[in-house]
Amino acid sequence: MSRRERQRRRTRNRGHPLRRTFVLTSVLVLFAAGLGVAGVAGWVVNVAESAPDINHLKPRDPGQLSEIYAADGSLLGYISSDTLRTYAPDGQIPHLLKQATVAIEDRRFYKHGGIDYEGILRAGVQDVFGGGNSIQGGSTLTMQLVRNIYLPYRLADTRSIKRKIIEAKLAEELERKHSKNWILTAYLNDVDYGTLGGKTAVGVAAAAQLFFDKPVNKLNLAQSALLAGLPQAPSEYNPFLAPGLARARRHEVLVAMVKSHYITHGQARAADASPLQVQRNNAYGLKREPYVFDYVRQTLIDKFGLATVQKGGLKVYTTIDLKRQQEARQAILNNEGQPGDPAAAVVTVDPNNGHILSMATSSSYDQTKFDYAAQSHRQTGSAFKVFVLMTLIHDYHGDPNQTYYNSHELTPGWLPHFPDYAVHTAELSYAGNINVKEATIRSDNTVFAQLDADVGPDKVRDTAYAMGITSHLDGLPAEGIGGLRIGVSPLEMADAYATLANGGVHVDPTAINKVVFPDGSTSNLGAPPRRRVFSDGEAAAATDVLKGVISRGTGTAADYGCPAAGKTGTTSNYTDAWFVGYTPQLSTAVWVGYPNSTISMNDVNGLGPGFGGTLAAPIWHDYMSQASNGYCSDFASPNNPFSGTAFVGNYATTGNGNNSNSGSGNSGSGSGAYQGPSNGGGGTGGGGPSANAGGASGNPYNNPSLYAQPPQPPTPPAAHPRSGSSSGAGSAGSPSGGASPGAAGGRGSGNSGSGRGGKSH
Repeated sequence: MSRRERQRRRTRNRGHPLRRTFVLTSVLVLFAAGLGVAGVAGWVVNVAESAPDINHLKPRDPGQLSEIYAADGSLLGYISSDTLRTYAPDGQIPHLLKQATVAIEDRRFYKHGGIDYEGILRAGVQDVFGGGNSIQGGSTLTMQLVRNIYLPYRLADTRSIKRKIIEAKLAEELERKHSKNWILTAYLNDVDYGTLGGKTAVGVAAAAQLFFDKPVNKLNLAQSALLAGLPQAPSEYNPFLAPGLARARRHEVLVAMVKSHYITHGQARAADASPLQVQRNNAYGLKREPYVFDYVRQTLIDKFGLATVQKGGLKVYTTIDLKRQQEARQAILNNEGQPGDPAAAVVTVDPNNGHILSMATSSSYDQTKFDYAAQSHRQTGSAFKVFVLMTLIHDYHGDPNQTYYNSHELTPGWLPHFPDYAVHTAELSYAGNINVKEATIRSDNTVFAQLDADVGPDKVRDTAYAMGITSHLDGLPAEGIGGLRIGVSPLEMADAYATLANGGVHVDPTAINKVVFPDGSTSNLGAPPRRRVFSDGEAAAATDVLKGVISRGTGTAADYGCPAAGKTGTTSNYTDAWFVGYTPQLSTAVWVGYPNSTISMNDVNGLGPGFGGTLAAPIWHDYMSQASNGYCSDFASPNNPFSGTAFVGNYATTGNGNNSNSGSGNSGSGSGAYQGPSNGGGGTGGGGPSANAGGASGNPYNNPSLYAQPPQPPTPPAAHPRSGSSSGAGSAGSPSGGASPGAAGGRGSGNSGSGRGGKSH
């Protein structure tokens, strides 16, 4: 055998060099692939095992809007939030919307478990041949639900294979735990449907309202198809911003529904030919009774905290009676409805349970967000005398019929520790010796100034607090006749008088009856704390006096023909007019005044000076005539009748043998001197009024200006400054003193002149 032949044989035995290389390479590749598959499988298993058990995960609460309802169950509005979500139960979601969602998002939803392996394979092929630029879908609706409510945000917001593996593992567990219908309903309530005007609609209920201005259960096929197409790219397919793309996407959904045999070609064509049907609306922004709404929202924050309110999901049932709200507004319009007329507020409290039934004002929410009914702090004038009267009755067992004072001008110096404090009536005519009941009916400031000094301003302050006043009081002599440094709100006055209407039992006022939380738990606020302040006999004694104010005193304009009791109030320079009154069923406060508390109501609609009996009492009359709903029963007789005694104070004339209405009065101011509160203090100012009230000679009953001269605040002694008070506080309502309620510091409302200052009790 030649050498060449031997070499040729060896070559055949060894194979061609290229063939040998290919074979060796193939073996190595197969070996490496086997190792790679094993490694990948192991990594996948490790990632899946690292995921927590679905039973150990608490689903994120996406929150939802809080809803506020009137007493009749009608919706007042939603508490504002950037995320709009209202949970829709399964029965409220149209079947067509469910089918449209399944058809476009997860066509095999009812055939696979938590994972759609065909979908994953299809997505994997797209990933490989797509150059690895993105991780494709393949997610089932169950996996999307897991991502939306179970995965931590840091993981849910990433696009990675690791996230997909964890989603898949948890989705399988979720499928074993819940039905398909539960999963689909949960998904439809938690998916993002897009943002409009800074508000994002989460869930189908909010989306139906935001885009179509209708409840989700009223959606038709075309509307359902449009919504079902939004979650893939909410911004891109927004029908308001991109109507052409939205229409094209709706077409895709309808085609998918035909392929899934959910609808016919004819149904698809009809829906495809219809307009988008979207309608801009402000359903989530509109609020009925916005002032009440704001009051309720703030109450919720005070009671449950800002975080709870912001989280949402509350159903709040209020005590507000919409019929009485309208009746209150109409009563205001009947009397103060002309351009340039002063503002007014009406507040009604049910004395038996503290429920706030109405809080109406003359202003509109577009004009001012400041609520005169609950936020304004104004002086009350003579309406505050009720607290002096109750101090006499309760603290001293004094009988208003047997306790006498001399009605006469109180010149500076009559009260030693307040040398500038002067009190007189409008016409400088006085009734002489009269009892406290008659002084209340006449609203005689000089009598009540002396009575306040005798019973003690500090005790009067405590009585006011006990009856429901929550604003800070200074305990100064002028407060007894309404000279308040800070002022009080109509809500406080209605609440305080309700104590008398309820037989001496005070019930904390509430505008909220019940709150239902997202977890179904309930907080009942409709039965607030009750505490007895006076005996029913003491309350009845005061009611007997205050009935006379309406029947023959300064409040006759309030008389609507049914048993009622109340008190007028007029402040310095006629800047505020009040009537606060009650029946066994309702306690109502009416306030009238200009938002700028320095503007006088000298001649409103030709009615002369702005007395409480002239401006506020007629509103009370018109409102209560309707709000009473035909109720006209008298007050119940007390179980423990009051039997007081004649009170003898330093300034009283009780028992001096001259207890009759003389019509002129004596100049004496009684024996002794009131030492004043230990902390001193108060505002500056004083002096006479700028306008005189109507006639008041003899006993001119049925006159709203009867001795209702606005009080003049005292000047505090320099040696007794009030501890902790700010300097330059100004007078209690005298413009010359420079301290209107809005100028007392704290919170105000633009140029309204109403505000909050000082400390609250």
